[in-house]
Amino acid sequence: MFWVTLKRVMKSGWVNFKRNPLVSSASVLVTTITLSVITALFLFNASLSSMIISLEDKVDIAVYFTVDAQEEKILALKDTLSKIPEVKSVEYVSADEEVLAFRDRHADDYLTLQALDELGGNPFGGSIRIKAKDSGQYESIASLLEGDSEVARENSQIIERINFAQNKLVIERLNSLIDGARKGGGATTLILSIISIIIMYTTVRLTIYMSREEIGVMRLVGASSSYVRGPFVFEGMLYGAFAWLITMLMFLPITYVVTRSIGSLISINLYQYYVSHLFSIGSIVLLIGLTLGAISSFLAARRYLNV
Repeated sequence: MFWVTLKRVMKSGWVNFKRNPLVSSASVLVTTITLSVITALFLFNASLSSMIISLEDKVDIAVYFTVDAQEEKILALKDTLSKIPEVKSVEYVSADEEVLAFRDRHADDYLTLQALDELGGNPFGGSIRIKAKDSGQYESIASLLEGDSEVARENSQIIERINFAQNKLVIERLNSLIDGARKGGGATTLILSIISIIIMYTTVRLTIYMSREEIGVMRLVGASSSYVRGPFVFEGMLYGAFAWLITMLMFLPITYVVTRSIGSLISINLYQYYVSHLFSIGSIVLLIGLTLGAISSFLAARRYLNV
């Protein structure tokens, strides 16, 4: 009996969907816009994550040591920092490597290299480069080295300077970019979802009004509330399903064109990412589309039919 009822409800919903092509097309279009923005946000987040990883690889804290600092103490500090949960990696650069890097950077500056040679020795001490697991953790790491901690007190004699102050502005801007992008994307999705629900809600109410005589007959013969409401909920889900199909197909050429046009400006191949994640992205977007359609139709039917 259940399957027979379900089949009738779905058939009635499909008839309603086909009977009002203009109204249905408008609802599908609005839902497609919403799902397109959501899909675009998935791709944007993937690009953002890739960009963040690339930027974070370029951001670090450099700790420079005095010329007379013993290598054993520097390596001991390196081991201590490596055990801190917030630290991703610690790289040691010896004094000899520092002077070689300096010479490479100023290979075309004869006067600078001549001045270095006239010093008669290596004016550089060793250094370590610290990368954090998250860009928001650099300040706490710097505080550990510059504050009143045991690590800072034990190594104050060998640490010449820490470049966190110079990198602080870059790190703060990176964190602001991450937070702003995530909040902006979430707000956009929420606004468009609400707009989509309102439009589908209005569309279903119009459909219900046009079917008022049929509903009246169904009431007279004793149809249950769920049976009356069911076709309209299914109709709303059809809006979401068709919008999902259009969105998924539409983004195949879009991602391909974007990758061909500005692929060099972003650190990820959007087309390959979209194709390889088509099932996971498609499943989530389909669920969102069906949910938006079902909720808007359910609310419209509940209010209009008072069931």
